[in-house]
Amino acid sequence: MERKRVINLLIGPALFLVCSFLLPEAVFTTFAARAAVGTVAWMAYWWITAPIDYAVTAFLPIAINAICQLTDMNAVIANYASETILLLLGASIITVSWDETGLDKRIAARFLGLIGDNLRYQVIFWFILSAALSSVLPNAVVCATLTPIAVAMLTYVGEGDIGNSRIGSKILLTIAYAAGLGGIATPLGGAMNLVTVDYIQQLTGEEYIFMHWVIKFLPIVIVLVVVNILFMIRDVKKEESLGGSRDYFIQEYKKMPPMTIEEKWSLILFAVATILAFTRSLYQDLLPGLKPAYAFIICAIIAFLIVNKDGKRVMVWKSAQKKIIWELIYIFAGGLAAGTLISSTGAAQNIGEAVARMGLTGGIVTVLVIITVTLLMSDVTSNTATAAVAIPIVISIVQGIGLNPIPWIYIASIGVNLSYMLPTSIRAVPVGYGLLPKYMLKEGWKMTILVIVSMTITAYLLLTYWPAFSMA
Repeated sequence: MERKRVINLLIGPALFLVCSFLLPEAVFTTFAARAAVGTVAWMAYWWITAPIDYAVTAFLPIAINAICQLTDMNAVIANYASETILLLLGASIITVSWDETGLDKRIAARFLGLIGDNLRYQVIFWFILSAALSSVLPNAVVCATLTPIAVAMLTYVGEGDIGNSRIGSKILLTIAYAAGLGGIATPLGGAMNLVTVDYIQQLTGEEYIFMHWVIKFLPIVIVLVVVNILFMIRDVKKEESLGGSRDYFIQEYKKMPPMTIEEKWSLILFAVATILAFTRSLYQDLLPGLKPAYAFIICAIIAFLIVNKDGKRVMVWKSAQKKIIWELIYIFAGGLAAGTLISSTGAAQNIGEAVARMGLTGGIVTVLVIITVTLLMSDVTSNTATAAVAIPIVISIVQGIGLNPIPWIYIASIGVNLSYMLPTSIRAVPVGYGLLPKYMLKEGWKMTILVIVSMTITAYLLLTYWPAFSMA
């Protein structure tokens, strides 16, 4: 075993021990809270340095909780079979059928023929598409459906080894960033926004009009989109391409034989699952149990019934399971489990209480602290958990200094929705497809600083010069 790997293996548990026994008790009041932070530190270090497989690291919350009994084990292991995990599994199975039928190559050629091969245009296209969809749909659904399409395109042009492909890594990271950002645009962008809306309704005693959110967050979204896109294309040369040209890919598409029946069924199943996920509000009263995750699982089951013109089954489990992105599923689950430890042990609450003791009095420093803390919390726990913990603390802080809490709730929602550095939440999706966590961290810490600075300035200007921002 090489020395560097041994050192990295040992540093992981060392970080856990340091956090568990040396973090100040004045902040993290219980051993369970300190150990939860230590678990996240251990996982983050191993994910970034990769001394063992990423999926193996994802099981650390179970192992640590079994030994230290930090919280209810049922709450931890539930993350490994959550609805989101089932959604990712279903989507992965369906996209395996693309590979089996050759549909992936057809989709790739079609997309390249429509968008072109210019890398800047590709980045902008995937960003806008992902952000627009995630403004009204669950971020995980958007990321899980767009990523395999992008991977199919990248594989077609020889950039399928995402971990060793600068182009592939950039496009997958773009989709993940945008899926997270888009959620801030409307209250329907995620459960974390609905939690926030509920707190606003409790304060005002009135029904919240969703259009108010859209209007207030429009300038914030515009700034975020510009900042994110400029960051992602900053090192892309104007003429840099994926190889070939639009005309070339159009000709390649035309050369392909007519779509086979098995290709059509693979495409139909993915389209049906996606449409059902995207239109949930239209049928949820009629079929309350048919949530997006289960729609994908049902279509995944049907995928195993597809036969070709000779009557031979296109997919059988023995071969299909080798192509399912199991790593994606376990990494996502591990991130959820780590977030459960942070929330259920009181570590997140301890962080919020520490902020409350900082003596904030309003102004730009208060804006900076709230955005920074909520954004960093969202990196280690779920956005919804961050909202549930952070929003009431922000309300108490602001009311304590005699200010209207409504605009500060909006400001906290910025950080609640955004996170960039660790392969937790939807950022586990590109990692499952081969993106290296150390690349995510390398780009993510820069993006985090850029967003904190730009959002602090933007939010402070809105708070100071736009009176309507302070109204519910």
